[in-house]
Amino acid sequence: MMFNYRQSLRTRIFISMIALVVGASVLIAGVTIYQFTEEAKELHLEKLNRKENAILANINYVLRTTTYPVDTDNLPLIFKEKIYEIQDIHNTEINIYDLDGYLLKSSFATFYMDSIETRMAPEKLEALENSADKKYVENFKINDQNYQSSYTYILDNYFKPIGILNLPYIEDDGFLQNELRDFLILLSQVYLFMLIAAIVLAYFLSRYITSSLQSISKKITRTRLDQANPKISYKEISYEIKPLVKAYNEMIDELEDSAIKLARTEREEAWRQMARQVAHEIKNPLTPMRLSMQSFERNFDPEHPDIEIKVKEFSKTIIQQIDNLSAIAGAFSDFAKMPAQQKESLNAVEIIKLALDIFNDYKIQFISEKDNIQIKFDRSQLIRIITNLVKNAIQATEHLEFPVILVRIFTEEDKVIISVEDNGVGVPVDMQERIFEPRFTTKSSGMGLGLGMVKNIVKTYKGDIKLTSKPHEGSIFTLKFPKSDTHDI
Repeated sequence: MMFNYRQSLRTRIFISMIALVVGASVLIAGVTIYQFTEEAKELHLEKLNRKENAILANINYVLRTTTYPVDTDNLPLIFKEKIYEIQDIHNTEINIYDLDGYLLKSSFATFYMDSIETRMAPEKLEALENSADKKYVENFKINDQNYQSSYTYILDNYFKPIGILNLPYIEDDGFLQNELRDFLILLSQVYLFMLIAAIVLAYFLSRYITSSLQSISKKITRTRLDQANPKISYKEISYEIKPLVKAYNEMIDELEDSAIKLARTEREEAWRQMARQVAHEIKNPLTPMRLSMQSFERNFDPEHPDIEIKVKEFSKTIIQQIDNLSAIAGAFSDFAKMPAQQKESLNAVEIIKLALDIFNDYKIQFISEKDNIQIKFDRSQLIRIITNLVKNAIQATEHLEFPVILVRIFTEEDKVIISVEDNGVGVPVDMQERIFEPRFTTKSSGMGLGLGMVKNIVKTYKGDIKLTSKPHEGSIFTLKFPKSDTHDI
């Protein structure tokens, strides 16, 4: 599996430390095996040299004490019996060749003679002649058994070569192999312990190294503009991470200053917009009041026969505008005032019927799946919600010849669903997301506070309101409230 650089820093540190330990262990094991192999070769070569020197010393002694002339032709006679004595003393087979590589004498038994090289290969003679120390060692393998065979010159009393001594040597490396196996077993046990210790150490070390980063990451994740964000302490923070912690703490200070400035700006802007809205809405009824008053003043005639009727009409006009001003003040007051938190078990069916009776309009239809559906709500707030939604539906359908307004209430699992549906003008798609915002309205008149107030009340009682609308086809306002524990009838 390829190393994934997208892994966490902690995982990468952990894997890197384990890989380092495993790699070092494999390297040390490889070097150890190589070292053992080289030492085994040097040991065998040293043993062969010692044995060869000892045998040459015996051969030189025989040549000094023999009664035969010391030359190549007499070597078979000189070592006719002595070769077996030397073989017994050194427990090593011996072959003697002449200078042309022909076998003169061997200590091997007769039935082994077929396996003896009766004449040296020309390349061996050439290698022996060209060697600096006049010695040649051949390495070969027979039946998975390693062999070393050495060739060196036999010198007479005047250091003149008269023959070639061959010592076939069998490497007995079983002991070294056992030593190597025992050492590798011990080494593997040590490496296993080191690996386990490295895994534990890597786990805690990687956790320690990344703990500061994880702490910073968690605090950054929990950072919010609308709450107080704690700073990170410099205690137990490594030198490398301190600049990051310092930058985070400075960001928190700047964030708090920005939040304060933003909140102040939003409050000031909200009050400015509210003041402009109040001023605009108050001016609307004041203008007709002023015009009515000026017209009445110019045309007032106490002697006019219809003076009482004109005074009543004037009074009616002024009262209507005063009522409009009162309605404006009441709407702003209702919007600014949070709904009361008084919860009582109500029969929602009965309250909705009561709210619809106010309108006494034939085009309003009411459907309920039960006579009694209990919810925990405030009576006046529920009436206010239904009244507001039905008023909107009436205004949306007032241009139709056959308007339909359908109010339904039913239950769904642990929810009570109330819907107000009409076949009116609908709400354009680009305005549906803003329909519950304060001061937003699709009407040519009005303050746009009604649906904002409805949403505030609904949210206060842990409910939800949703608009489904298609232009020129109608709208459906759907309200969901938690169902009361009282059993429905």
